[in-house]
Amino acid sequence: MKQTEKPPKSKKTLAQKLNTEKAAGYVFILPFIIGFLAFMAVPMALSFGFSFTRYNILESPVFIGIENYMTMFTKDAKFWKVFGVTMYYVFCSVPLRLIMALAVAMLLVRGTKASGFYRAVYYLPSIMGSSVAVAILWKRMFSGDGVINTMLQAIGIPCSTAWLGRSDTAIWTLIILAVWQFGSSMLIFLSGLKQIPVNLYEAAIMDGAGGFQKFFKITLPMLTPSIFFNLINQLITGFMAFTQSYIITQGGPRDSTRFYAVYMYQNSFTYNKLGYGCAMAWFMILVIGLLTFILFKSQNKWVYYESEG
Repeated sequence: MKQTEKPPKSKKTLAQKLNTEKAAGYVFILPFIIGFLAFMAVPMALSFGFSFTRYNILESPVFIGIENYMTMFTKDAKFWKVFGVTMYYVFCSVPLRLIMALAVAMLLVRGTKASGFYRAVYYLPSIMGSSVAVAILWKRMFSGDGVINTMLQAIGIPCSTAWLGRSDTAIWTLIILAVWQFGSSMLIFLSGLKQIPVNLYEAAIMDGAGGFQKFFKITLPMLTPSIFFNLINQLITGFMAFTQSYIITQGGPRDSTRFYAVYMYQNSFTYNKLGYGCAMAWFMILVIGLLTFILFKSQNKWVYYESEG
């Protein structure tokens, strides 16, 4: 007996199937869309509008044009000091953190039985680093009778410095804390190191290259995509630093550790100048966007992508 051939599916049936799959896709991404609109897009739009108003949360906002921005740039002397402190913190902590992350990644790239344990240990500070508990612990460590001074005295260096009470040392306690949180960058560098072809090192050894030559001629150029990615992420993270300054030093002494995010928070919720705080937030968005734009425009000159030859 001849088998009866199945009739081909009609165009209508295929269209219905495609529509069903499309509808299912929209259902799956709906939670993200709702979350993005509710917690990102709408709040950002509202904050942009509030930046042109005098608003103290308790009363209705009053439109004042660009007065907040004029006050920020011309009348608020503390604003520029806070901005300078934040820039100093970012441009010191980010390079040091990346250098530390790369150094540890190169130590861990050789697989051993304990490699997984060490990776977890080094990554742990990145998870805990921004917590209030770590900030309080860090504050106690650098106090006059804290662990740091006790360790220095134990090795014969008499020291009773109140590290957090001096303008020249307080900011560096926060930078050291930032450098300590190198775990996420380390894992990205570790992944990048494992992607470098071994035959490049073998060819370099045959040509008589030493360790420094292999690092600067092979490792660094091949790692530039990872460096670029980490640099963007850590730059943004640095400008958003808040807990370290707010908990450890409260911005002191003499505003030497008052970060931009802390001052913005204080204007918004302590001094009840939410409109001014929104203007500060948008200025910081502009600064971060400008620096990110410069990095993306300059990547063609120093970032090497193997796929591009």
